[in-house]
Amino acid sequence: MPGAGSLRSVMALNTSPEDGTVLAHFSSGLLTEAIAAPDKVKVDFRKYAWLGNVSEDVRVCYLRSSMGVRAWSDMLARQQVIFGATAQGNAGNVDTAMLRNLFGVKVKQVSGYAGSADKRLAIEKGEIDGDCGGWTSVPDDWLRDHKINVMIRLSPTLIEGMDSSVPYGGDLVRGAGERKIYDFLTAPERLGRLFMVSGAVPPERVAALRKAFDAMLVDPAFLAEAKQLRLIVSPMNAADVARRIADLYATPADLVARAKAIAGE
Repeated sequence: MPGAGSLRSVMALNTSPEDGTVLAHFSSGLLTEAIAAPDKVKVDFRKYAWLGNVSEDVRVCYLRSSMGVRAWSDMLARQQVIFGATAQGNAGNVDTAMLRNLFGVKVKQVSGYAGSADKRLAIEKGEIDGDCGGWTSVPDDWLRDHKINVMIRLSPTLIEGMDSSVPYGGDLVRGAGERKIYDFLTAPERLGRLFMVSGAVPPERVAALRKAFDAMLVDPAFLAEAKQLRLIVSPMNAADVARRIADLYATPADLVARAKAIAGE
């Protein structure tokens, strides 16, 4: 489950001033948790006012190039690939669960890794074969020196430097039902880090905040700093965020149950 700090940030809006001076910024993994486990995350995200997001979390899955696995079909043919495992519910573990249960990749997970940094070190040492993670977290030298081969893109968004021939996961699932499960499980990645205010904030104040937020996203100084920090800027406006969240809540209960079983295996 996403960090408790994110949930506290959201819940704080319930007692915050209704003038828009308090914003919440949280891990969007809470969105699917609120739908799949409403007994644990007692939040209805449809009741908040959205400002938008700066970027989605563009994620990929990859293997060490020294394994000689060059393409998705090669990965599927392997009798085993070894990934590291961190906390249950972590985005990387959910991605790995999708590889296994939606695509049939024979993944074995080794527990005991504290986080992504430890897993990257294990890949360097050859202890594990690969991982799934954010594109911006992949070390520059891994890409420059071809130390890894990217097997699958979990988002349809192509980022500069990303090979367009790498398949998108949404195109690989079998049937409409599995595509809905895939879209549900990857929704936190597509929605990224979201900004919102209390639903009690007056509409005119929400409109002013949205206008300022949208202006920030095209500000040359902001874009220059994001580029310097190697951060992706692929914004989503408030209306699009609200629509996507409404679509999430409309996911049929049986598909939510299947998605929950995959993510929490």
